[in-house]
Amino acid sequence: MTIDITAAEQFVYANARLLERYRLAVLLDGASVDPVLATLRNYRNPDGGFGHALEPDVRCPGSQTAATLQALEVLGEIEASDDPMIADLAAWLMAVSEPDGGVSTVLPSADGYPRAPWMVPTKESGFLTFALAAGLWSLGSSDPWLSPATEWCWAELERPEPIGGYTLKFAADFLDAVPDPPRAAAAVERLRAGLAPDGSVPVPEGVEGETISPLDISPRPDGVCRTLFTEQQIEAELDKLEEAQLDDGGWTVDFLHWSPGQSVEWRGIVTVGALRTLHTHGRIELPR
Repeated sequence: MTIDITAAEQFVYANARLLERYRLAVLLDGASVDPVLATLRNYRNPDGGFGHALEPDVRCPGSQTAATLQALEVLGEIEASDDPMIADLAAWLMAVSEPDGGVSTVLPSADGYPRAPWMVPTKESGFLTFALAAGLWSLGSSDPWLSPATEWCWAELERPEPIGGYTLKFAADFLDAVPDPPRAAAAVERLRAGLAPDGSVPVPEGVEGETISPLDISPRPDGVCRTLFTEQQIEAELDKLEEAQLDDGGWTVDFLHWSPGQSVEWRGIVTVGALRTLHTHGRIELPR
């Protein structure tokens, strides 16, 4: 199989946000990360959190948990571990956290603005706590919010109920990042029961056939969660990822496309992500 990198690049230039254009330039050409950081700051609010539809499914200007996670993922991707935005967003997480240490998946500032049907504000800690803690641990943070958040994550992993859906995916992110390898390795086995025979995870209440792939759950070959999958499963998923490049050069998502803006923005994000994953696993050579 052959990935058309030029077509993917043209898709991003034709459709994606400025942020993804700069991220792609870092990936393909080894460009400076400064434009990525400068663009990311435009999504930042004075309270330290991020909004303004940085997460395409929550389109309010106010700071949101999911948008702040997107910011952390970009900062981790470009290894910007010393950027002051990290401490500011961690302080914001502390300010909006629930008494148990976790954070709500969607905050009240989303009310009155376009958002995905599943992005409903709540007042209880949710699964994005796993991913936010993972992002901060990956960046080498020692922020005070990490202590209660990490305890919340461990407590959730030790609950008797089975783990599935996006909870499993974000729990895997946490286990790959938390600096406690023995405990993480033991906890990984709690996730195995939620996997289908091909290693994917069904998404309850998603669109028909919506699943989370092994590469979404374990994007890094050296992650502790890679032990959940066989080499054959990973290679099969890489084949599927290669085959999923569309005629216009981009990739797409299999969850609900609920607005034109949300759809095209996600396509830019996942196209950059697909190229990065294929590069990480030796399917394509970058930068050129």
